[in-house]
Amino acid sequence: MLLDPFHERESDRVRVSRPQASRFAKRVAGDFNPIHDTDARRFCVPGDLLFGLVLSHYGLAQTMQFRFDSMLAADTELVLPPDETNTLKLRDQSGQSYLTVERHGPTIRDQSVIEAFVREYVAFSGYNFPHYLQPLMEAEGVMFNPQRPFVIYDTMAFELSHAELARPAVSLSDSSLSVNGRRGDAMLEFAIHDGDERIGSGSKRLIISGLQPYDRDRMDQVINAFHERRAAHLGG
Repeated sequence: MLLDPFHERESDRVRVSRPQASRFAKRVAGDFNPIHDTDARRFCVPGDLLFGLVLSHYGLAQTMQFRFDSMLAADTELVLPPDETNTLKLRDQSGQSYLTVERHGPTIRDQSVIEAFVREYVAFSGYNFPHYLQPLMEAEGVMFNPQRPFVIYDTMAFELSHAELARPAVSLSDSSLSVNGRRGDAMLEFAIHDGDERIGSGSKRLIISGLQPYDRDRMDQVINAFHERRAAHLGG
């Protein structure tokens, strides 16, 4: 199964190590955010991995909303709640919530369809930077601190017109950035297709902290470093 190498599960408990989370970010999502490097001081498990684990365990509902309540540190044991209500909360053993999920409508249980949807969504989602965010920041004349880039997942939601999928595909349909002082809220809207038919839509919200005036030379350095990191990983 797609996510088997990227987590450990025992009964209703799930744990993700630093190497597992980092490999998922780079190999599945194409996400080279330094916060997912195994030696990162502020390391966190990718939100898209939690998204995939939820769909794999509970199914793909026609309407779903995800709120990322806290950054998940590596090796934190999460408890998978019973599949009994429309609201799910992934918590650790102390009760701290990391992800809240709302779901409604018919649910797809076919793991091959779910895996295809997860692959498509996380590949889209992994293009956050530089593909989606850099043009938005440049247009607004702001950028994150190159020395301490901090971009975190806030919410994601989608709705399908029907709970039948065969060949899911996800693509960006619109994007925007709202700036409030040193904080930015980026909204990425996406279309969901099944073959040639558009069968749904969704949105993803990111929070960018520590904004400062846009500097083309410094941003070019960050982008070049991103491509170098990606090339080094693919070359390995």
